[in-house]
Amino acid sequence: MANTELKSDNLFEMMKGHLASDAGKELTKKIGLVYQINIASKKIGIDEVSYVVDLKKGEVTKGKYGGGKPDAIFSFKDDDFIKVATGKMNPQMAFMRGAMKIKGSLSAAQKFTPDIFPKPAKM
Repeated sequence: MANTELKSDNLFEMMKGHLASDAGKELTKKIGLVYQINIASKKIGIDEVSYVVDLKKGEVTKGKYGGGKPDAIFSFKDDDFIKVATGKMNPQMAFMRGAMKIKGSLSAAQKFTPDIFPKPAKM
């Protein structure tokens, strides 16, 4: 079941290119944090696919973070992650509604905004 194609997969692929761009390099300098994002197709905590968004190195990798502890870990359902990443759902509202779960540093989590994601033309 964990091999399910997620809508988020495309966004993470686009993010790799975004972080290599000048705008992405600015983000890396400005934020300098490591996020692990767990995406579940149906229910948070079940059959999650993990991605690491490393805004220290400017990299996106699939799998759990292997370099110690990430600054913050987020868990989302696939659809809710897309809404937050595209700016259709406010991250604070997602958290209050239970659509996003956070572990780790709350100050690091507050820097996790839709601004860190590329603006897709069409999804």
